[in-house]
Amino acid sequence: MDDPVPIMLIATTDATSRRILGDELRRRYGADYEVLVCDSHAHGRAVLEGLRRWNRQVALILGCYGPADRGGLDFLRRAYGFHPAAKRAVVVTWGDFASAPTVFRAVAQGYAELVIIRPERLRDEEFHGAITDALDDWHLAQGVGFEAVRLIGEVGDERTHTLRDSLSRNHIPAVFHPVGSATAQQTLESLDLRDPVLPVMVLEFTAPPIVLENPTDLEIAEAMGVTRPPPADKIFDVVVVGAGPSGLATAVYASSEGLSTMVVEGEAVGGQAGTSSLIRNYPGFSRGVSGAHLAYRSFHQAWTLGTDFLFLRKVEGLRVDGALYAVSISDGSMVHSRTVVVATGVDYRRLGIPQLEDLVGRGVFYGATVSEAPSMAGKHVCVVGGGNSAGQAVLHLARYAKKVTLLVRGPTLAASMSEYLISQLEATRNVAIRFGTAIVGARDHDGFLAAVKVAASGAADVVTGEEIEAGGLFVLIGSVPRTSWLPTTVERDPAGFLRTGGRDVSYGGSARPDSSPLALETSMPGIFAIGDVRAGSIKRVATAVGDGATVVSMLHAYLAEHPLPAASAAPGGAAAREELPR
Repeated sequence: MDDPVPIMLIATTDATSRRILGDELRRRYGADYEVLVCDSHAHGRAVLEGLRRWNRQVALILGCYGPADRGGLDFLRRAYGFHPAAKRAVVVTWGDFASAPTVFRAVAQGYAELVIIRPERLRDEEFHGAITDALDDWHLAQGVGFEAVRLIGEVGDERTHTLRDSLSRNHIPAVFHPVGSATAQQTLESLDLRDPVLPVMVLEFTAPPIVLENPTDLEIAEAMGVTRPPPADKIFDVVVVGAGPSGLATAVYASSEGLSTMVVEGEAVGGQAGTSSLIRNYPGFSRGVSGAHLAYRSFHQAWTLGTDFLFLRKVEGLRVDGALYAVSISDGSMVHSRTVVVATGVDYRRLGIPQLEDLVGRGVFYGATVSEAPSMAGKHVCVVGGGNSAGQAVLHLARYAKKVTLLVRGPTLAASMSEYLISQLEATRNVAIRFGTAIVGARDHDGFLAAVKVAASGAADVVTGEEIEAGGLFVLIGSVPRTSWLPTTVERDPAGFLRTGGRDVSYGGSARPDSSPLALETSMPGIFAIGDVRAGSIKRVATAVGDGATVVSMLHAYLAEHPLPAASAAPGGAAAREELPR
């Protein structure tokens, strides 16, 4: 028997809006969703309560606000308690500008995720674009999709968790089946795998399906076949290391301006920003955009423009090779380039508490792993951190967890978190914030996290620390730059971030001793640093994208000053570009 289809629910006292919205949603989405229309807010709450008891999935809840319905915002606020995972939208009518301040204030406080203008004509694609974006985000968060990849493994295994997170962030439709489940057992038997090495990954989109037992990242990349190393004799104008917002922006602008570009990414597109469930302050996205969608669109844009990508491979070294740079890749290959842009970003700092490190993947997670949120349903969850990433993680986890506690070492969030996030955290009923608090220990049950021990920040006596029940702990603190693969001649600040431009940075060796590095250039000529890995950067997605756009003009300047010697030109490189068939 097929699973019941998800619900789209409308509740409003505005008869005109009720008719228009009901007709539009049924006509466009009626085949895939059950559309329910309620003529009062009390009726809507009663229906939502019933759907919760029946374990029906609610994808979208619509309320209205305007002269004919002043209770829609309060209805949406209360709807959160019935179905936290559902997307909530407030529908307004065009021209009701007097209601705008109230609506925007309510959205900022978390009453709803988005504002939609009621359609006033047939085929109102702006309205339906907002609806489909919301449904797409909901499906992505639920992990709903066809099984392009089937993953079988232990629930608490760290490698299995890493693969689930990587597949989700790379926008690969995958479904996880715990070993021992009926589907997992049937799959293993059909493949004649009697005692496989877990986790097992089955690529269902290949013919026949490719089966990988406990695969390495390189084995996965080769089996997927999406990207392959370039010919050994190809010379790129620029190699970008890292596919976060800054690296992807560099790829888009460099490729669109005719530079042959290669991007190498060891984990997933989007970097840390790719794990953000909803970015509300990125210009141009008034309804907000998930980090995964923003990253995927940027990747696809760069790919379409001609950027080459190497996924699930890390850069292991960099050296000078005549007039070029040789970039060592973890698969054993070597890529040659005239310039290199370092956009590797940062890792979250580890807590270094043995009890917690032993539970990584079994309740303890570093970063805002969106794929784990549904598994926190009904649990008490703790998040450690005080930045935007931590705030976004709390709000996303609050859709599933019974309660989320944000643990902050400092006395306030004002200096490290955007005001819109602070307002939403304070308005979310199942979120608590504890200031001046640090993690000092943990307790497990049957090998999984059961509780964390906390104490006042800087407390000398942590033996008597308070214990908080926690089925999940998400750590998003500090930042450690990913620069160990670079030569020591590349100047760093005391924290390890790369210095660029300015009077404090000079070229090493004898190359251009009479010149100063360009604004985003490191102490090594032709090596640029952008995004979070750069010393003094502002940790925001928009500024990282700005770095990526800005550095391309500097690449042009550097390449113009350093033309490629004729002897170094190779087929497929900057001097001989491949043309499309005529």
